[in-house]
Amino acid sequence: MSKAIIKTDKGDMTVSFYDTDAPNTVANFKKLAKEGFYNGLAFHRVIPNFMVQGGCPFSKDASTAYKAGSGGPGYHIDCELTGELQYHDRGVLSMAHAGRNTGGSQFFICHSRANTAHLDRNHTCFGKVIENVDVVDDIRQGDKIISIEITEE
Repeated sequence: MSKAIIKTDKGDMTVSFYDTDAPNTVANFKKLAKEGFYNGLAFHRVIPNFMVQGGCPFSKDASTAYKAGSGGPGYHIDCELTGELQYHDRGVLSMAHAGRNTGGSQFFICHSRANTAHLDRNHTCFGKVIENVDVVDDIRQGDKIISIEITEE
């Protein structure tokens, strides 16, 4: 089981990836993290009691912040929706998209199951915060992802 530490303005969260359930999504996220893609990006969309979203390259710079939420890595990945762990619960990482098979770099972390169950099998769940999930509650729009460190392969 592979893991990572998402370092943010509000603290660090340890994530365990769903390597078997969403192998391509996990591989894509880890590749981008190792390249430093996420370093300095903001959580550009925060909806209390629902989720925090980051991963848009336009969120890094004030001159492009007005486009935050519309960017990606320059390619799309397919959704992976058939695994056993494809349900949105507190702390789950899920791939954001603008329609089926249009994800790339943007992801969100869920606040609770109560407000995210309708996303099941529509967005790929690819990991879960296993340490310091309360950091998700502290994140506000504009808070930064300092870095994402892959700690176990």
